[in-house]
Amino acid sequence: MARTSLKPVEIPEGISLENKDNNLVFTGKLGEMSLQVHKDVDIKQEENLISFAPNKNTKESLAITGTMRALASNMIQGVEVGFEKKLEINGVGYRATLEGNTLNLSLGFSHPIKHDLPEGVSADLPSNTEIILRSMDKQLVGQVAAEIREYRPPEPYKGKGVKYSDERIIRKESKKA
Repeated sequence: MARTSLKPVEIPEGISLENKDNNLVFTGKLGEMSLQVHKDVDIKQEENLISFAPNKNTKESLAITGTMRALASNMIQGVEVGFEKKLEINGVGYRATLEGNTLNLSLGFSHPIKHDLPEGVSADLPSNTEIILRSMDKQLVGQVAAEIREYRPPEPYKGKGVKYSDERIIRKESKKA
């Protein structure tokens, strides 16, 4: 079994790390994020490396160590370059517009859908059928993308709906008479 949780995480130049009572605070060019480390995990910080180790010899402790390492790695990447999710809208008359911090979606319903973007997430519309969401929080940008996709998930017959740009829709053949 791989023990990725025991590999140290490299802290790139330009990112500072503060450790206050098992609370890690990462500061980079995009902002600041903090992580409350679980009590079953020990932190060891060297010059530009941070490593995590379980302080109990249980399966759960090793699992939470891997989770803490992954969250710390994602926060380092988030404050350095950030994360983005791309959505595509397929369908006749389906489109999106952006007004301030509100995303207006026309998805074939009798009414337009207004989706307010939470603080920390920004949207960009290269065309009226493409949405690019950006944030330094990986979980938040994924959650917002999932909420937008949930309004009209892609259907398997014509492929109409909101889908992730890297998503592959398995198409079905229509009924034959």
